[in-house]
Amino acid sequence: MKIKEIIFMVEEDPEGGYNAKALYYSIFTEGESLEELKANIKDAIKCHFDKEEDIPRIIRLHIVREETFTYA
Repeated sequence: MKIKEIIFMVEEDPEGGYNAKALYYSIFTEGESLEELKANIKDAIKCHFDKEEDIPRIIRLHIVREETFTYA
């Protein structure tokens, strides 16, 4: 069965840039900017799947951002 899309959880790295982890697959990558991250995700997906036809055509990024503020 061909997979139509793959989802990545994207988080800001405390030291700068972004980290991405695919859901349900052992694919991890990082990038200094979102554009670099997207290019690195494409490279990581290409390395993960053996055949070009098995690569999902839709890549969904779920960007998680942590923010802290005070109640005072």
